[in-house]
Amino acid sequence: MIVDIHTHTFPDALAARTVDKLQAMSHTQPFADGSVGALCASMAASGVDRSVVLPVATNERQVVHVNDASVALDERSGETGVISFGCMHPDFAGWKGELSRLAAHGVKGIKLHPVYQGAFFDDDRYLRILDRCAELGLVVLTHAGRDVGFPGADDFVSPARIASAVRQTDGVTLICAHMGGWRQWEDVERLLPETGVYLDTSFALGALTPNGDGYYRPDELALLDGAAFLRLVRAFGAERLLFGTDSPWGGQTEELRRFRALPLTEAEQSAILGGNAVRLLGV
Repeated sequence: MIVDIHTHTFPDALAARTVDKLQAMSHTQPFADGSVGALCASMAASGVDRSVVLPVATNERQVVHVNDASVALDERSGETGVISFGCMHPDFAGWKGELSRLAAHGVKGIKLHPVYQGAFFDDDRYLRILDRCAELGLVVLTHAGRDVGFPGADDFVSPARIASAVRQTDGVTLICAHMGGWRQWEDVERLLPETGVYLDTSFALGALTPNGDGYYRPDELALLDGAAFLRLVRAFGAERLLFGTDSPWGGQTEELRRFRALPLTEAEQSAILGGNAVRLLGV
């Protein structure tokens, strides 16, 4: 089974406008239009069996509405193959009850994005969310490192902040996106292997795909090359990595091709492409 642990979709009425806005912020090219239908078509074409959608609440007022949509999408996962996490915002007053509501509906986890949410990852407001998720058995997947759409926002969820949060919480299953810290991979290798966190592979291997507006110089496009990527695999162990694409910002067919070209064993590839996600999510 192939599981893409890191994808994004938007309601059909908002998808085109949202993707256009994010494309302008990130100066990168999307590979799909951001709709659930486009994600399902991508899965069929690429051979991905399950995709996990990660909604983000950019303010506390969005939390309940976004989670209502997430629960509805997740309830159709048997039909579509699309699993949805919930969201949480550090300023949402009803965080404790809302996390319980998600767990009661069978949602597997939540997505956090400290850069969009404007809070440091080791802030007490996040720590209480992490501890509550541990109590409820909810997986937490957080953006990690810099964000392509927010130049200069380097410290919200840096590897040092992640390590600090892990030291202050107990038992949460934490997945750090973008190989643990986008464009902060030296610190990931130095600070995070002993923390027990998981990494997803999204938006980390190969190069950015610019949208053609001339924003990036050629030397700014490179992400992790194969050797650097493999060094992180060896530092963490294949059992702590999960395949992800950041669709629509990464193409599922393209990312699978790039990943399968790495000199990993069959067992390592199988674990990263789906075995670890099946174990963590029970899908």
